[in-house]
Amino acid sequence: MSKTNLTEQAAALKEAWHSVVVGRAAGANVKVLRMDGRSYPNEVHDFEEALLVLDGTMNLDIGNKVVQVHSGEVYFVPAGLAHAVAPGSEGTLVIIDR
Repeated sequence: MSKTNLTEQAAALKEAWHSVVVGRAAGANVKVLRMDGRSYPNEVHDFEEALLVLDGTMNLDIGNKVVQVHSGEVYFVPAGLAHAVAPGSEGTLVIIDR
């Protein structure tokens, strides 16, 4: 068993929007990254992912509609759904995927 401070891990990253795998659970990757206000380009995966905002706000762009995901909230992105992050997103993001 181990304990990890996700907020500290994200703050220590040299670059924003570059995730690092901090562990695995039930076959899924648990990643953390720092959002710095810049946008992140559109992407599509062949797997589901969970986007959990630890602190701050993420402006998730799905189908040209922006959904704000606030601290303590999670957004579940289905496989095959194109998504991007709009400008103004700042804080710590945890990504759970395969």
